[in-house]
Amino acid sequence: MSKSDKYPAESGRRRFVKGVVGGAALAGVGAMGSATVNALTTAGGIGGGATVAMTIAHTGGPAPRGLPQIPLRITDDGHIEGIWPEVTTVTQDGQEIEIAQEDLGGRTYSGEWFQYCGVESQENIDPNFESDNLFRAAPGSYEWQDETYDAGDEIHVDDFDDYDEWGNGLGSDGVGKPASVRWRSEDADSDLNVVVIRSEQIEAAAEENEWLEASTEQGFLAYLNVCTHFCCIPGYKQLEEAARYDAEDGSYCVCHQSVYDPFTVEESLFIARPRPD
Repeated sequence: MSKSDKYPAESGRRRFVKGVVGGAALAGVGAMGSATVNALTTAGGIGGGATVAMTIAHTGGPAPRGLPQIPLRITDDGHIEGIWPEVTTVTQDGQEIEIAQEDLGGRTYSGEWFQYCGVESQENIDPNFESDNLFRAAPGSYEWQDETYDAGDEIHVDDFDDYDEWGNGLGSDGVGKPASVRWRSEDADSDLNVVVIRSEQIEAAAEENEWLEASTEQGFLAYLNVCTHFCCIPGYKQLEEAARYDAEDGSYCVCHQSVYDPFTVEESLFIARPRPD
């Protein structure tokens, strides 16, 4: 399928695609996986191994896969928070370990989705790290956000009311209104960098997709903003240079030109790193 077929120009909108990992790819991981997974789950760490995650799609550049989605909910008072999986005790390699994992939207949502690029060593990715899970403003990416919030403020649904028309001079207006936030980072030594976007595309897709219905709300979607190629921080609608890589309405990593599409959510299979023991 050509790109023009996948994203019809006349529609002016991108649609969600539920990605399917090919049988050959799965077989390849299975063939190499036993030795690899065992090596990754020895005394040097716990958790990790072959992991299926829901991600925003990787559409260009050297990154091996998309950025992991963070399921979210809106609180009774209108603040937006990421969902952290329930903590469960399992037996792995003969030892009992605690993992963050739960069934959500017909899939297994796990803290292992975020175990790459050294994030797995951060205390805020530990299953038992105490946090309110609210998304808190991180300044410097969007003028509207810096005019509305101080660093650490809880973002609120009312501040996204113009999401169907918002623009910043890059790409198209009305594609989706973003915020750069921190997650599970209060009282932690390191931040978890996250992007939250509210979009009509997300809202519409959730009406027809069980996973998106469970993991998004009122058109809000969130993802961990750490490039899977070399652990840099991509930018959604931030740099004019992104247009050279057809990413003016997507997420673009300036370091090595990896591109991600927040409006295509797909399944990715990868080897998650173990957390330090």
